[in-house]
Amino acid sequence: MKSLVIAEKPSVARDIARVMRCPKAGNGYMEGQQYIVTWGLGHLVELADPEEYKPEYKQWKTEDLPMLPDPFKLVVIPQTSKQYSAVKAQLQRKDVGEVIIATDAGREGELVARLILKKTGCRKPIKRLWISSVTDKAIRDGFSHLKDGREYDSLYDAAMCRAEADWLVGINATRAMTCKYNAQLSCGRVQTPTLAMIARREKAILDFVPQPYYGLQAKSTSPALTLSWQDKVSGSSRSFDRGRMEKLLQSLSAKGAQVEDVRSTAKKTSPPLLYDLTELQRDANKRFNYSAKETLTIMQRLYENHKVLTYPRTDSRYLSQDIVPTIKERLRACGVGPYKLLAGKLVNRPLPTKLYFVDNSKVSDHHAIIPTEQFVQLQNMTVDERRVYDLVVRRFLAAMYPPYEYQQTSLEARIGGELFRAHGNVVKNLGWKEVYDADANAESWDSDGPETDEDGQPPAFRPQQLPPLHKGDLLSGLAITLTQGKTKPPAPFNEATLLSAMENPAAYMESGNREMAKTLNDTGGLGTVATRADIIEKLFSSFLLEKRGKDIFLTSKAKQLLELVPEDLKKPELTADWEWKLSKISKGGLKRDVFMSDIRSYSQELVSQILSGEGSFRHDNLTNTKCPVCGKRMLAVKGKNSEMLVCQDRECGHRETVSRTSNARCPVCHKKMQLRGKGDGQIFVCTCGHKEKLKAFQERRKKEGAGVTKKDVAKYMNQQKKEAQEPVNTALAQMLSGLKLD
Repeated sequence: MKSLVIAEKPSVARDIARVMRCPKAGNGYMEGQQYIVTWGLGHLVELADPEEYKPEYKQWKTEDLPMLPDPFKLVVIPQTSKQYSAVKAQLQRKDVGEVIIATDAGREGELVARLILKKTGCRKPIKRLWISSVTDKAIRDGFSHLKDGREYDSLYDAAMCRAEADWLVGINATRAMTCKYNAQLSCGRVQTPTLAMIARREKAILDFVPQPYYGLQAKSTSPALTLSWQDKVSGSSRSFDRGRMEKLLQSLSAKGAQVEDVRSTAKKTSPPLLYDLTELQRDANKRFNYSAKETLTIMQRLYENHKVLTYPRTDSRYLSQDIVPTIKERLRACGVGPYKLLAGKLVNRPLPTKLYFVDNSKVSDHHAIIPTEQFVQLQNMTVDERRVYDLVVRRFLAAMYPPYEYQQTSLEARIGGELFRAHGNVVKNLGWKEVYDADANAESWDSDGPETDEDGQPPAFRPQQLPPLHKGDLLSGLAITLTQGKTKPPAPFNEATLLSAMENPAAYMESGNREMAKTLNDTGGLGTVATRADIIEKLFSSFLLEKRGKDIFLTSKAKQLLELVPEDLKKPELTADWEWKLSKISKGGLKRDVFMSDIRSYSQELVSQILSGEGSFRHDNLTNTKCPVCGKRMLAVKGKNSEMLVCQDRECGHRETVSRTSNARCPVCHKKMQLRGKGDGQIFVCTCGHKEKLKAFQERRKKEGAGVTKKDVAKYMNQQKKEAQEPVNTALAQMLSGLKLD
């Protein structure tokens, strides 16, 4: 009898098949003498949509709520049904005696395989391959120590509870909100708290009152030195009392300084940790303005097509011990082009005996994102792929370089009894910063980040080249001046900072419950590394968020949604409570039925709260343009990169693209221009006031030897047609089709 191995992805299946000697390729599987290896494409099976239970659920009606299916039905995902059939055929083979689950080592990985087994009705014995990486050694060791599948039944229970709970709460709340207020209003335990965090930030900005503050600077020209005043009681370099600082200025103006102390300390800064997906998305957004979704898409190509980076959907910034023997081979593979010398220095010397980024306890499903052993051909990558690959490779190389070392000198002097200070740094060894030395933004790679005060102001004591001074030295001829500034409000969210807030939402918890905050921190915050990008994109596509430059703001629709939605759904505490209970279920400390009974009761309560609400929803973005389908007035909405007109009737769903941000640059200010209009009447418009018809633009760019190609224009037009054919206010049953409520 043979063992059927079910992997989560084709790439992992290929690795397992190669190591376990399964050379024969079949339809959706690979086979050897002992093993058959097949795979999912992520999930092949999912919970059924409401209309699968009752056809009348296609119509959204309040009298059908709450919907509480028991048991839940499973359906095959249409897009991957072919592979499901292939897996099912292997499971039903008479020569298959057992199933080895080799999906990702985690809660969701367990769910991928168990749903397939449940849908196919397979009752064959189960074993579990539990590994954190897919190196040859890890695979061989894992197969030598297969676990009894029954040991993971509690993990499967927790995974099913998470999926069913999100279905019950998300779908019931969304249908209740939409039917109650006759507007497309979706909500869930992740997306709604995310909106609430942005609302809280916007309120903090709106309520902020700037305060002027003051300080003193003393400058000497011989020797060249700048000293900054420091309060001897509070240690602060500024005061909000202008009168006090002006009096100090008058009393100190004619006085010299005496050096009281000069200290020199050797300092080290360790390299930053390796990338997980969220950290990579943050850096790509800061440096290249890529959205979280764009970064993930680029990473997927580098992982699946080029095979030069490891699995992207990871929440770990560490490696497991079994990866260490492969590091030299990875260095040789990525040591090409601009990385040749940097990688060569590491290849030609032994690795440190203790690597700070290696820790098995901090690797769960997947280790950090690093280069693979695959030889790299940089010329085959797009510009975007090169940029993301560069981020990962440099971080990988930097992690193995020594610390950045410098000598920090601090100087203290007294002027008329007041303390003044200065700092100076002298670089002793670039260490890991050598990897970024040619980068104009090298300072941004410091793991400690640039120094700023609590209001984002430059620090009072900027490092400078200090002259050779000693305790007791006197300084005369000082020019003392009054410095001033204003406190700044918190910055609006951008995608990078929003990802950080979703990953660490404890600061936005109203309860102040430390145990819940710890649970949120341990479980990765709101959403997962794999779902946060899609959640942000969904908030944009639902017209709940809009961009102004790089900054993210709530739309009027989102603000009204937050006024109408029940309080519980706005709090990160809901996720914390669920995750705490799910963790108990996975460890056998809580019964699945108890949790689901609570969720069903909560869903009923939620629907009751929504339907009994007294608020109302008002479209404040109505235009005078009539819908060509139903004749009702259309709404003006802003997408992430476009402006549209959308029919106010959710049952109609017609929409039109008014303008879209193009890649064409303005000849005056070089910013990206908006392409507006239809057909021959299309025109480029820039914020600086420049306007240019599409035809004139094409002719000008043709003369310049560049420009928008016919392919670019065709692509844009096809996108417009696609948007017109896929309206956002469709029948509401279609709106939730394929929706992954996290």
